[in-house]
Amino acid sequence: MSIKGYFNESCNICRAEINHYKKINSSINWIDVIRDKKASKDTKLSSAELIRRLHIVKDNKLHKGLDAFLIVWSEIPRYKILAKFARLPIVYHTGWLIYE
Repeated sequence: MSIKGYFNESCNICRAEINHYKKINSSINWIDVIRDKKASKDTKLSSAELIRRLHIVKDNKLHKGLDAFLIVWSEIPRYKILAKFARLPIVYHTGWLIYE
């Protein structure tokens, strides 16, 4: 199973967070949406959409924003509890609003 993560490496916060994930888990193939010109074609999203939030493709399904983070966290043993907590309805909806 292949998981691809699309992120904006030119964003300092994004780069720092994704570099952290890269160090502790190698199961996600991370793609910089600024450098990889195929990202828009692969995801069928505009550059503006890709730059705005994190995107994950897992099992040929595109996940964005908080839903993408839930996939990432579920792939990292020490963050699985965070993924479970963030899926609680009130936490999920609050997190979604904050992220957006």
